[in-house]
Amino acid sequence: MNATVNATGAASRSREADGMAVASFVLGLIGLLLFNVVLGPLALALGALALVRGTARRGRALLGLALGAADLVVLAVTIAHSHGVLWQIG
Repeated sequence: MNATVNATGAASRSREADGMAVASFVLGLIGLLLFNVVLGPLALALGALALVRGTARRGRALLGLALGAADLVVLAVTIAHSHGVLWQIG
């Protein structure tokens, strides 16, 4: 019975890691257009966690890491180009 519980736990953990890899990819992709200050670091964290937990979707996790980093680069370029002012009201 203990082996069954361990196998079920490992399968559940693998599915969680796969979900994190996909979420990292999706958040990184959306972050290129919207809320990159929040979604970029979140994509980086989820991608790294997915890799640490041994995801079967390693490519998605790596793409999530790359897109999360690209989100932060876009943010830095936007801030540098606008001299620190991102939004203007009025």
